Amino acid sequence: MRTVHARVTILVSSAVLSLTTLAGPAVASPVPDGPGSGAPAAPSVPQHVDTRTKSTQPVYDYSEAIRESVYVDTTMDTDSDGKNDVVAVDIVRPSETALAGVKIPVIMDASPYYSCCGRGNESEKKSYDADGVIRKMPLFYDNYFVPRGYAMVGVDIVGTGRSTGCGDVGGRDEIQSVVDVIDWLNGRNTARTADGQPVKANWTSGAVGMIGKSYDGTLANGVAATGVRGLKTIVPISAISSWYDYTRSGGVPYSDDYMPWLAGYVGHDSPACDEVRGELGDNDDDDTGNYTSFWSERDYTKNASKVKASVFITHGLSDYNVQTNHFSQWWSALARNNVPRRLWLGLEDHVDPFEFRRDEWVDELHEWFDYWLQGLQNGVMKEPMVSVETAPDVWRDYRAWPAVNRPRSVPLAAGKLGAAGKGSVTVTDDPDLSEDEIVADPTEVIAGRQMFLSAPLTAPLRISGTPSVTLRLKSDSSTTPVTARLIEYGDAERYSGVRRTSESTCEGSSTDYDDSCYYTVEKLTTQSDHGIVSRGWIDAAHSKSLSKPTPLTPGQWTTVTVPLRAQDQVIPKGRIVGLAITLSDTEWTSPNDTGASIDIDLSASKLNIPISSGTLTAPTKLHPIDVEITTPTQRPNLHDPKN
Repeated sequence: MRTVHARVTILVSSAVLSLTTLAGPAVASPVPDGPGSGAPAAPSVPQHVDTRTKSTQPVYDYSEAIRESVYVDTTMDTDSDGKNDVVAVDIVRPSETALAGVKIPVIMDASPYYSCCGRGNESEKKSYDADGVIRKMPLFYDNYFVPRGYAMVGVDIVGTGRSTGCGDVGGRDEIQSVVDVIDWLNGRNTARTADGQPVKANWTSGAVGMIGKSYDGTLANGVAATGVRGLKTIVPISAISSWYDYTRSGGVPYSDDYMPWLAGYVGHDSPACDEVRGELGDNDDDDTGNYTSFWSERDYTKNASKVKASVFITHGLSDYNVQTNHFSQWWSALARNNVPRRLWLGLEDHVDPFEFRRDEWVDELHEWFDYWLQGLQNGVMKEPMVSVETAPDVWRDYRAWPAVNRPRSVPLAAGKLGAAGKGSVTVTDDPDLSEDEIVADPTEVIAGRQMFLSAPLTAPLRISGTPSVTLRLKSDSSTTPVTARLIEYGDAERYSGVRRTSESTCEGSSTDYDDSCYYTVEKLTTQSDHGIVSRGWIDAAHSKSLSKPTPLTPGQWTTVTVPLRAQDQVIPKGRIVGLAITLSDTEWTSPNDTGASIDIDLSASKLNIPISSGTLTAPTKLHPIDVEITTPTQRPNLHDPKN
C-alpha cells in the first residue's frame, strides 16, 4: 500500500491568485521579467519572505510556474564540428515574482545523468512537452523551493542530454560548461531559445547555489574551485574531490579504463566523442598509477583557495563508491582556507540524506539556502558545524571535525596491537585471499596475512579522522601493493544498508505531471561478530611520491605509509580492534599482484589512529576469536552510476 503524507501546505493569497491567471507554462520569457520591462517595482520585502520567522514561505502557485528551456553559449568545440558547443538549461521559476519584478536566486543541479540514468532513488529523468520545454524536473527541489521564491535550474553538462559536444569526465570542459551557465545567470554570457532567439536571465538576482549527489556534487566541487562569481554556496552529497582518488589509491587502480567507460556511459554516441574518450584512456596512466597533469586537472582540492562559496558536505561513512577520503581531504582543504562550511556524516553508503534523514534534511536545506541565497539572518551558521550518525537514526552534534588532528601512534608486536615489538614478521602475497578469509580466525596463522589484535577495550573508543599504517619493510620485489584493514570484533547489531518501503512522503507542491512524493527507506541491521572500520591501499613504490614512483631496492629497508579511509565511529567497551596487513587485493582493486614477499620491522612500524577517547592496549595473551561470515563482503560496482 502506498501512503502519502504531505509535509507542506501551499499558501496562496488572493493577490497571488489574481496574478497566476495571467501566466502559465511557457518558453523563454513569456511575461515581463524585471523593473526595466515595465513590471511593477519590487516590494522592499518579497512576498515569499516571512520577516518574523526569517524564512521563505510557499506562497507561489507551483502549477503556474514558468517552465523554460534555453541553450547557453560556450567558446568550446569539444566535438570538433566547427560550431561552439551549447549547454542545455531547463528552468522552473515562479510566475508571480516575474510579474512583480522580484529577482530571485537559483538552486542548480548540474548533471550528466538526466537522460542516461536518472536522478535519485527512483531514477527520475527530465521530461518535456511537445515543444521541447521542460515539463518534469527530477527530485523534489523545484516542488519545494519554487513556491518559496527560488528558481530551479537543471543543467545538462557538455556532451550529455540535450547539450552538444563531448564530456571529459570531471575535466576543464565539463566544469567550464557549468561556469558558462552561472555567467549567463549573472549577465556575463549569452543564451538562446530552441528557435534561436536571444534570451537573458534578467529575472534572477544572480545568486546561485549548487546541489547534487555523486557526479552532480562532484561538479559542484569543481565549479566552486574555479571561484566563479555568483556561486554563493554548494551542497555536495557523496561527492568526489579528486578523480585520481576516485579511480585509484596510492598508485593502485580500482579498475581499468574507468574514465573512457564513464564518458561513454553518460555521453553522446558519436565518432567525435569516441575520439575524446580514446584520449581519456590514453592519458589515465592505468599502467603506472601515476598522478599526472591529467589527474591534477581533476583534483579540486588543490584549488580550494579559490573557493568563495560556502560548502555543506554530506557523506556516508560506509561509502566505498565515493570513499570517505573524498569528504575528509576536501573538508581539510576548505578549513585551511577558512571557507564557511557544514558537515553531515551518516552511517550509510552512497545514499542521499533525503532518503535516510528526510524531514531534518529538507528543513536544514531550507534554512541553508535561505541564509546563503536569500540573505535571511536565520542563525543557521550558529548551529553546530558537524552532525554524525553514531547509531542507526541516532545523531550527535559536534563543534568541529575531525575530533583529532594528530593521530596517536600505536606500536605493533607479533600478533599484538599496542605493544612495542622486536624482530620482524613476513607477508607473502596471496592474490586469492578474500576479505572474508582475511578477517576470519584472527588469532590463527594464515598465509598471506599478518594480524595484530588489541586487548578488549576497557572503555569506548572514538575514532574521528583519518587512520594510517606506517610500515618499515623490506621487499624482494621492486614494488608491491600493500593493503591494510582496521577491524572491530565483537557480537553486535550493525548497520547493513537501506531498503525502500511502500510508503512515501510529499515534499512540496505537486501537479499531475510532476509530483513531489517519494518512497521512504528503512535502515537495515544485521547481527554479526565483526565490522570493517576502514580499508586502505598503496603501491609501495608510490609511497614517497604519487607523481614520480621510486622502485624499491630488493633486500633494502624502506618506510611505507598506507592511508586508510576517514572514519568517525565509537567502538564500544569490550570490543577487540584488529589490524590486518596483506599485499595485493583482487576484490577491491584491479589485479596487480607481483608475487612479492615483505618483512615488516616491528620496532619501527605502527598504526596511526585518531582517537579522541579510549585507548588501545595489547593483550597479555591471545585468545581465539570465532568469526562467522554470514553475509559475504561485496565491493560496490563502480560501473553503475545509480550507486
